[in-house]
Amino acid sequence: MILPIVAYGDPVLRKMGTKVTPDYPDLEKLIVNMKETMHNAQGVGLAAPQIGKSLRLFVIDASPFAEDNELDQEERETLANFKKVFINPKIVKEEGDEWGFNEGCLSIPEVREDVFRKDIITVEYQDEDFKKHKAVYRGLAARVFQHEYDHIEGVLFTDKLSSLKKRLIKKKLDNISRGRVNPGYRMRFPNGKK
Repeated sequence: MILPIVAYGDPVLRKMGTKVTPDYPDLEKLIVNMKETMHNAQGVGLAAPQIGKSLRLFVIDASPFAEDNELDQEERETLANFKKVFINPKIVKEEGDEWGFNEGCLSIPEVREDVFRKDIITVEYQDEDFKKHKAVYRGLAARVFQHEYDHIEGVLFTDKLSSLKKRLIKKKLDNISRGRVNPGYRMRFPNGKK
């Protein structure tokens, strides 16, 4: 089922997500719905807060980035197969140089800005069967993970912008929170408008 994506301005996007336990009701269905919602909105990631659930859970499908011919073959292959569910993830280490990339967010449609993040991350997480994993991601895979991880920490990519950039996009953000945007997918706005 395609769920409405929570828009900028909703308090759930600012909450730290709570740990997901194996007895969480209908978790499998929630994950399926999140994947369907993400694909419907043509996103590469979706975190539970973006559908109104303050949980430490997100899904990623970075395969659309694999079509970028400017990336080397190894990174394209990594991204083509980067389709995962992350439950209770934790960034253990961030390293490498910070690099800028033009990011957007399904909760903040029509706003894209350069965000600087570390190139390499080491993470721990559980999959949908609650098996523990440790992994190292780099490049765009690391960036997508970091963006979604920020969501479960109550952080948005716009928080990482300079105060000048924040002032320049303030009107756009106000319009999003008031429901004055039409992204082409279902949204839930703080004023109750859908």
